[in-house]
Amino acid sequence: MVLGAEGLSALPGPAVLLDRDGTILAANQRAEPLALAVAQGRLACLDALLAQPGATSVESLQLATGGTLILDLVSIPAEGGQVILFGRDVTLERNLRAALVESRQRYKDLVEISSDFAWETGADGRFVFVSPKGALGFAADELVGRRPAEFVLQEENTHGPGPFDAVAPVEDIEVWMRQSDGQPLCLLASSTPIRGDGGEWRGARGVCRDVTQERLRDAALSRANNRERLLSYIVRTIRDEVDPADMLKAAAEATARALGATGCQIFRIQSEDSDFVLSADYGQFGDCRPVLDTFEASDHYDADLGEWRVLASVCRYRHSINGAVLLWRQMNRAAWSDDDRLLIDDVANQVGLAAEQITNHERMVKLSRTDGLTGLFNRRAFFEEIARRFHRLRREGRPAALIYVDLDNFKAVNDVHGHQTGDEALLAVRDLLLQHTRPIDLVARLGGDEFAIWLEAAEERIAVKRCQDLLEAAKGLDPYSGGADKPLGCSLGVAVHGGGDMESIEELIARADKAMYEVKRSGKGAWRIAPPTGGGEGA
Repeated sequence: MVLGAEGLSALPGPAVLLDRDGTILAANQRAEPLALAVAQGRLACLDALLAQPGATSVESLQLATGGTLILDLVSIPAEGGQVILFGRDVTLERNLRAALVESRQRYKDLVEISSDFAWETGADGRFVFVSPKGALGFAADELVGRRPAEFVLQEENTHGPGPFDAVAPVEDIEVWMRQSDGQPLCLLASSTPIRGDGGEWRGARGVCRDVTQERLRDAALSRANNRERLLSYIVRTIRDEVDPADMLKAAAEATARALGATGCQIFRIQSEDSDFVLSADYGQFGDCRPVLDTFEASDHYDADLGEWRVLASVCRYRHSINGAVLLWRQMNRAAWSDDDRLLIDDVANQVGLAAEQITNHERMVKLSRTDGLTGLFNRRAFFEEIARRFHRLRREGRPAALIYVDLDNFKAVNDVHGHQTGDEALLAVRDLLLQHTRPIDLVARLGGDEFAIWLEAAEERIAVKRCQDLLEAAKGLDPYSGGADKPLGCSLGVAVHGGGDMESIEELIARADKAMYEVKRSGKGAWRIAPPTGGGEGA
């Protein structure tokens, strides 16, 4: 080939004429970057192009302006062993190609980051593409050719075709699907339809993101909030009760309602050596004994018992068991849930606190109503109780008897034997009085060596028999006496209320007290029945 300087200038791209050693003989204006690279030895492919005319190579040349020029080079042999190096500027083409590749990779990366898998369905509704990592625990090729409906359990917020059959773009549709191990999976799906040139539906493509853990956390939080709401309702119900005796009744009803139980029982343990005692119940329930017996080895009971589903838990206060909560549900009802099991533990903790408060209240009431030495009713509690009973008996027209008991020569016991023996004598008197009364009767220490007995629904005959028995039993107090001339005994004054008269409780008390003092003045160690109001003497 023969190509002069004018021929080189006419070429549309860069061209350089080289001798066989690579020395530049001529170059056109457009070849300036290429000629500079040859002159500076920066053209790596030059030796290969000179050695093999007709060879091609693509080279990137750094421009003085800071850019890059990409040339597609080819060498053509010329006369005399010379070589013409032609270049075609492919910078824009290569940059566009690189940008397209980068754009595709960027899109791919973003899809993979923003979703767990991408998919496409065909006109027959079957998967024709699933991203390479697969989905639902299946490999991609295990899903291709199968219908999404085979795995869909539930679709929410859809009014028409779902995301896999979308005829219009849809975004963030929740779909519950079955995984390869059978477990449910919640996916957030977005998709768009695919249409042919004529507008016909040819499938859909979209992406899905696994939000199962988010939904499970939301559901767990919702259940926790619901448990907190129910527990607050139960606790508020307990605390709103002013009377401690009604606290557990309110707790039983509130607990049964909150947990959807047929019945609820609440038991207390009032002392370390006592058994469970039923304190409150609500609704219907079965035999509690088999359930309570299991608490020797376990704090919980969750099993079917006959025709009942039973859920129970012990109550504790400072790590010690002080009660139990039993829930009963009929067999035709749903089984107990995990939320029910968590909630009954929370309820049991609250009931344990309430039971301790009730025990403390009862202890305080007992201390305020009982005599510290004998444990009998004190004066205030005794008169409050007999006043309450007196009004009821008067309404019913039933009789009652009040006996005042005053010890004879008790001062001599303390003077001779000391106060410890005196206390022992008072305890002996207590035992004597309790042995000769019934559980429905009341016995009190009014103070010092004064005692009182209320004989519930007792006629005069019964009161006389009690006095005779007490005086006979009082002979057993002789070992406590301060001396033979001052034997320890008792004087009894009795007032009998007939039930039909209009006598007041104050008048009844005054008659018994007067009768007792008349015995004292008459020589002690005897009993006397006070005459009825307005009547003559009794004996």
